Amino acid sequence: MAANDDRRPFLYDLHVELGAKIVPFGGWAMPLQYSTGTVSEHLACRHDAVVFDVSHLGTVRCEGAGMFDALQNTLTNDLNKIAAGRAQYTHLLTEDGFVVDDIIVWWVGDDQFDVMPNASNTSGVTSALPGVDVTSERCVLAVQGPRARQKAEAVDPRFSAVGRFRVERFDYEGVEVRVAGTGYTGEPGFEIAAPNQVAERIFRRLVAADILPAGLGARDTLRLEAALPLYGHELSLRSTTLEAGLGWVLGWQKATFRGKGAVEKERDRGVRRLLTGVTATGRQPLREEGDVLVNGNLVGTLTSGNFSPVLERGIGMGLLEPDLMVGHEATVRLRGREIPATITSLPFVRKGS
Repeated sequence: MAANDDRRPFLYDLHVELGAKIVPFGGWAMPLQYSTGTVSEHLACRHDAVVFDVSHLGTVRCEGAGMFDALQNTLTNDLNKIAAGRAQYTHLLTEDGFVVDDIIVWWVGDDQFDVMPNASNTSGVTSALPGVDVTSERCVLAVQGPRARQKAEAVDPRFSAVGRFRVERFDYEGVEVRVAGTGYTGEPGFEIAAPNQVAERIFRRLVAADILPAGLGARDTLRLEAALPLYGHELSLRSTTLEAGLGWVLGWQKATFRGKGAVEKERDRGVRRLLTGVTATGRQPLREEGDVLVNGNLVGTLTSGNFSPVLERGIGMGLLEPDLMVGHEATVRLRGREIPATITSLPFVRKGS
């Protein structure tokens, strides 16, 4: 069970009612899995529809004159690429070019932005941007899977109508609900930011519409198959955006953003490490901190690893030497064992495969 000092999400009692196993995560007591189990929840997301409670993620509300400039001059991506009613993936860096957090910005309306940091990094974002932490006032429900929109239409067709990386807001039982066509699974779907007073009713209605509740276990294996980075693993204060292969979130043409000078120098000299996939030849799960060897030489360490329910073998990602050839034989040395593996292109699993 979670430690007593872990923060409970607003829907904690509902998760317990639904049979969730609760674990500590990022200072929160969150559902790891429900009675169906992680593998079943994972496969339901790949083939059908699931709903995650991701209310541990932060929401920093930035509203008022000058907010566009504040975000544009601090975060890496270029807001001029989008407009109000859109969402954008971006990074917050240190001046030395390391990653403070990876973030989704919901551009809700004129001078209105919801900045969505990771669970443990909300305070770091509020110190960098002139916003207000409203995390405790809402729940965020991620509805994901190839049938997510079809099934959610029975709850409210306005949920299903929100396009990919679009942001909409509308009245739901007398309060404003915000919805973005975003997610973290490699499958289509959307995320609902619902005020606490309606969040439980929405969650129950989604489950009643035959959308399976899923926990953080499936969320992690899904994002790993899709090669989506996780803060504290592929991204951290010891790694860079370019090392993670995410140079497209750097607005090189902008006048400034925090850490721009450092990442320009890194771009010009070339990265020393690069996020790379490794696939075991058998079912043995790969794990974080496993050493990766090619031709007997250490080329780096895994930052994430697990068992892939779709591929039915171990997979992992690591910041490895940048010139490794896809298809090259490798060995993962893990807890005294040597696991045969192969250097693999990313992602491991593509949407709809």
